[in-house]
Amino acid sequence: MTFTTRPTLQGTFGMVSSTHWLASQAAMGVLERGGNAFDAAVTAGFVLHVVEPHLNGPAGEVPAIVATAQDPAPKVLCGQGPAPAGATIEHFRSLGMDLIPGSGPLAAAVPGAVDAWLLLLRDHGTLFLEEVLEPAIGYAGAGHPLIGRVGDTVAAVQSLFEEHWQTSAELWLRNGKPPAAGEMFANPAYARTLQRLVKAGQAGGSDREAQIDAARRAWGEGFVAEAIDRFSRESFRDSSGRPHAGLVTGADLAAYSATWEEPVTLDWNGYSVAKTGFWGQGPVLLETLSVLDALDDPHAYDPSTARGIHAQAEALKLAFADREAWYGDGIDVPVKALLSREYARERAGLIGGRASAELRPGRPDGAEPRLPAHAQRSAGRRADVVDPTTGEPTVKPDGVTRGDTCHVDVVDRWGNMISATPSGGWLQSSPTIPDLGFPLGSRLQMFWLEEGLASSLAPGRRPRTTLSPTMVHRDGAPVLACGTPGGDQQDQWQLLFLLRHLAGGRALQEAIDAPMWHTTSLPASFYPRDFEPAVLVMEDRLDEDVLAALRAYGHEVRLSGSWSLGRLCAVTRDPATGVLGAGANPRGMQGYACGR
Repeated sequence: MTFTTRPTLQGTFGMVSSTHWLASQAAMGVLERGGNAFDAAVTAGFVLHVVEPHLNGPAGEVPAIVATAQDPAPKVLCGQGPAPAGATIEHFRSLGMDLIPGSGPLAAAVPGAVDAWLLLLRDHGTLFLEEVLEPAIGYAGAGHPLIGRVGDTVAAVQSLFEEHWQTSAELWLRNGKPPAAGEMFANPAYARTLQRLVKAGQAGGSDREAQIDAARRAWGEGFVAEAIDRFSRESFRDSSGRPHAGLVTGADLAAYSATWEEPVTLDWNGYSVAKTGFWGQGPVLLETLSVLDALDDPHAYDPSTARGIHAQAEALKLAFADREAWYGDGIDVPVKALLSREYARERAGLIGGRASAELRPGRPDGAEPRLPAHAQRSAGRRADVVDPTTGEPTVKPDGVTRGDTCHVDVVDRWGNMISATPSGGWLQSSPTIPDLGFPLGSRLQMFWLEEGLASSLAPGRRPRTTLSPTMVHRDGAPVLACGTPGGDQQDQWQLLFLLRHLAGGRALQEAIDAPMWHTTSLPASFYPRDFEPAVLVMEDRLDEDVLAALRAYGHEVRLSGSWSLGRLCAVTRDPATGVLGAGANPRGMQGYACGR
């Protein structure tokens, strides 16, 4: 029997996997009380705001992919807010900037997460708002034992809070110190915000859906929008080193609504893999799978051998180059060409016996690619001095992350399934809004301040987010939901997991526990957006002969800790038997799966 850090769970009633045990168990409690997978996911989402505030927040964002028992076809829930009306390239240029700051009010997109969670609850849930928010209100109001990484994050930005973000210092530096691991920590202001949303909903009548819509209005047009509008006008120091006011207004929130959209899918190896549209990086995974298939080499599917790792890393580099040239919101993306077999064969032909150090976008339909000038200037530059305010996911050479993201997967006994990746609005992203108990996000840093690019900044456009949930179908039925924190690494780590589980036949937990790696040979999505040609970051559990062979291929191998890379969550359902499964990441000793 292969040793795993924990069992692959199996049952028939319901399964939850998330990045924090309290969120997983709160969601499981909803299933036990008769709620469905979507009620449970919303509960988990709001609990994650409270228990992982350094990884996500109410003013962040959440993309999700859902399949319902009534309609198993995958649908995308887009909770990625757009650039506010005042966010123009001209505005940032007038401030002397060539990159959008990675933190501070100026970097905020319109908050999308809360409206998306509420839209999911309205359209596919069964419970009332007060029922799904009860655990989050309890943890925020009465407190919960705080994980150590929250205090570590606060310690990293303590001087910033004390000198420039006083509202954050008031919340996070009680008695002048960061919270200690295991300390009972409460956020009364956020508890009051949630309670006010519940009361606003109840004032909307007795109908469940009407109550949820009333709460959405209180968020987007009422007291929340008013508080954000007021606070956004104040200037605070950001990662540029200077103070700036924000751009998000109450009018921006009122104009925003989360949306339901069709996914982008790829038929692969007997499965259909669904991702968000090209406003996110999700299609990178599909492009990579398509190129690996075009290599017509079974060894290319093995993430544990040098031959397989080389092929996968090179395919990923090609897909990420296309991300920089072609992915974006509000533009005419050549979707069919990028995912065609002909294009995959063309791209596969570029993979040789040496590691590429170039950024090589393709020419789908013969179109000429255009890359950001900064991405080309930054090649080979590495930010050794890490600003802890600026990014969701970056993994340092020792495997330590400077922030991250969250994930939750749920499947229930009826066959409802969801994969959701909430993020943004971290406690270190922007000053706390004291009336609300949370900060704004910083997702605008995904945009380029250069005209004519696929992801150029423009009001109303969604940032080309790294958030990337995944759902897999077989014969028209959902069989797997998975995802991971990790920014630019999200689709890389998911690739290895899918290759091991779907192509290699490994059990969920075995595929999650196996050694992980990723490449940084791509323009980083987070400020200061560096590019490290030919670098492979690898857990040091990989065999030495594999590492030596990779170096011989020309890869610059950078070793990380033994259990430092990858944050996978996953749930499964066998349509033939109704048996459900779940696995969760052991790294960081925080994620957990539960079910029966």
